[in-house]
Amino acid sequence: MKSKKVSLRQLERYPVYLNFLLSLRNSGIDKVSSRQIADMMSCSEEQVRKDLQLISPKKALPGRQREVGDLIEYLKNFLGYKKINEAILIGVGHLGSALMSFRGFGDFGLEIVAGFDIDPALVNSTLAEKPIYDLGELSRIIFEKNIKIAILTTPKSVSQDIVDKLVSLGIVAIWNFVPMHLDAPKEIVIENFDFAASLAILAHRINQKT
Repeated sequence: MKSKKVSLRQLERYPVYLNFLLSLRNSGIDKVSSRQIADMMSCSEEQVRKDLQLISPKKALPGRQREVGDLIEYLKNFLGYKKINEAILIGVGHLGSALMSFRGFGDFGLEIVAGFDIDPALVNSTLAEKPIYDLGELSRIIFEKNIKIAILTTPKSVSQDIVDKLVSLGIVAIWNFVPMHLDAPKEIVIENFDFAASLAILAHRINQKT
């Protein structure tokens, strides 16, 4: 499919559509309407139709339900989830352990293949059948496995140094769970997951309803 221009808002909605469609498929439901998806997302049916049309190779017929399986495939293709990207995780604390143990990343094209830490109690062990290495093994594993994506859940005090190391080893994308700004060359993709911002939005929306 040709590359199509999408807004950030649309890009944020597509994984939500995919989650909903996967839940329908898991429940044995094989057809869905734009109205059903719109009701789930508390948005307009027109928005859903426009979003789905953008990623669909064929136009939907007005008033007709669509195949859940087809929509899942369209979304996975558009988002690049059909190709599994291997990633490493650095900082196997409480959050890092939870991320390494989460088995749902595969639906979204990501597989964590190894963790790194400096804690002797963790190094040379496994978590969710994935090895945990000493941080000193970083370069060897990145080169051996040709890793391009890193997930960062390290303490603030060491995070920038680790980012610098990752960049020097050829990492091109970093999913950052550390609540701080990280400096990297402009060609490096850094996606920040900000718990404080998410909680602020949640609190604001709750306050609007009370």
